[in-house]
Amino acid sequence: MTTPDWAGLPVVVAGLGVSGVSAARVLRDLGAEVTVVDGGDSPVLRDRAAELAGITVRLGDGDSLPEGTRLVVTSPGWPPSSPLFLAAERAGTPIWGDVELAWQLRRPLPGTGEPAPWLAVTGTNGKTTTVQMLASILTAAGRRTAAVGNVGVSVLDAVLAEEPYDVLAVELSSYQLHWAPSLRVHSGAVLNLAPDHLDWHGSMAAYAADKGRIFQGNQVACVYNLADPATEELVREADVEEGCRAIGFGLAAPGLSTFGVVDGLLVDRAFVPDRTTSAAEIGAVSDIHPPAPHNIANALAAAALARAYGVDTKAVRDGLRAFRPDAHRIAHVAEVAGVTWVDDSKATNTHAAAASLRAYEPIVWIAGGLAKGATFDELVQGAADRLRGVVLIGADRALIREALERHAPDVPVIEAAEGQTGAVAMAEVVRAAAGLARRGDTVLLAPACASMDMFTNYGERGDLFAEAVRGLTE
Repeated sequence: MTTPDWAGLPVVVAGLGVSGVSAARVLRDLGAEVTVVDGGDSPVLRDRAAELAGITVRLGDGDSLPEGTRLVVTSPGWPPSSPLFLAAERAGTPIWGDVELAWQLRRPLPGTGEPAPWLAVTGTNGKTTTVQMLASILTAAGRRTAAVGNVGVSVLDAVLAEEPYDVLAVELSSYQLHWAPSLRVHSGAVLNLAPDHLDWHGSMAAYAADKGRIFQGNQVACVYNLADPATEELVREADVEEGCRAIGFGLAAPGLSTFGVVDGLLVDRAFVPDRTTSAAEIGAVSDIHPPAPHNIANALAAAALARAYGVDTKAVRDGLRAFRPDAHRIAHVAEVAGVTWVDDSKATNTHAAAASLRAYEPIVWIAGGLAKGATFDELVQGAADRLRGVVLIGADRALIREALERHAPDVPVIEAAEGQTGAVAMAEVVRAAAGLARRGDTVLLAPACASMDMFTNYGERGDLFAEAVRGLTE
């Protein structure tokens, strides 16, 4: 479907969440006849519906497609198996996500005649950090930019901003990519691939295919992880514009058309005049905070996208130096009695936790929560020789305990009392970890699980961890 004539167009918006409300208002202002559908019916949803003047809202029915609908715009979380979407497919009605809608509504920049280019990032882990690093680099280069998409400013708000952006650093989830059929970015990166959201996608193959959509039609560069062959395979499968290049990144010395590390320096051997005989220094490992291996990889991916856009080496270095990660991402909390305490509550799956565990040793590991169908043998096996001890929490702790019994039987394990939640539970966990730790150790909160069985979200889990750690000194 090409960009429609919006005036009077019957459009259904699926979901009355933040992105659904934003899309409904934009479509209404374009002149479309908008109906919002949501399977829920609560006081909060009724209040939101009351604020949508000129928009029809149907609560308690998110399954049936109103007759005459010409387009469905969905919130990211609605799975493809939803009855509403199956009905739309039977009727031949296009389904767009918020990213596709934003892509269709891009406006030319003054003086150029072209919309602001998108530099896009996806992957199982590291997306937000990489996009924020990229935005910091672009800002250092003097570009008006923002980290948008699945982080920060919504991509829809960004493309419609009164003061236009020069270039956008866009984080895209597999959900958003699934519903963005016409997306064709300047340059895109897939950081890594590991099983996640398989209940939504149906299979690992389908999940990977949706991630790979970020490369379709790329104009300048497809950036992939040298340590993850599946990301390179997605590049091989992509249909890109003529001249678009495959650019790898990794922690070793760089080969042709890759980014890497040499003697503590970050090196570009891709966007230089003669990459067969030369390379460019774009920064140092010491410029990255914190300099954990997976964070260095994130920085190299961000640098590759920035260099593909034409940013000079000084701006890359300055942007990386200026960047600081969000809370709960391998964040140093305190050092108490010679023990370092680190909050990586954002590590809500095994892939993210594995990256954190590789960054430290010896470790007292705090793990557990809602497993989301994950298994833990590979994670525990890879970290076993780094573990001083483990404190287990949460509803699915038994899965991690059993993996520890199989692969790290000599590592001491303490299980927090069941039934406790919030600050009381975390205070007990921190006391238990302090009892296991020795001077020189790192106590690492990298749960490898979701948090909602004991805490409101991963942010509260991390905040309460930091609060309990500070309590040790008092």
